[in-house]
Amino acid sequence: MSERIVQLASFDIRPGKLEVFKQAIRKAVAFAESQGPQLAVETYIDEDSMRASSLQIMPSSQAVLTHWKMADPYIRDVMESCIMRRLDVYGEPNEEVMLGLLSLIEQGIPVTVTPAFVGFRRGHH
Repeated sequence: MSERIVQLASFDIRPGKLEVFKQAIRKAVAFAESQGPQLAVETYIDEDSMRASSLQIMPSSQAVLTHWKMADPYIRDVMESCIMRRLDVYGEPNEEVMLGLLSLIEQGIPVTVTPAFVGFRRGHH
């Protein structure tokens, strides 16, 4: 199986912070696109319920660690306008990533980790 790590994060956007959140997400995603190790990043916003989800596909655990270091100021910026509700991780993160996830669990954020089973990915056309 591949080393790929998929992360699906769910957020509640703070009241009155929708535009601030969108701006912070735009900046973070633009940074990830130009500098980050991600294979894909998708963010979804339900404005009516003030909820958002962010999907990131990483090539490896090492890429996750690199992303955390590089993107820290962007992540902080985003987190000022929202509350992380949960993080679902798919794949088999290494020990260092698992330790990083532990800090979220300590903040009371539910984190799940589900091992990969089977799948495929289409190439870029």
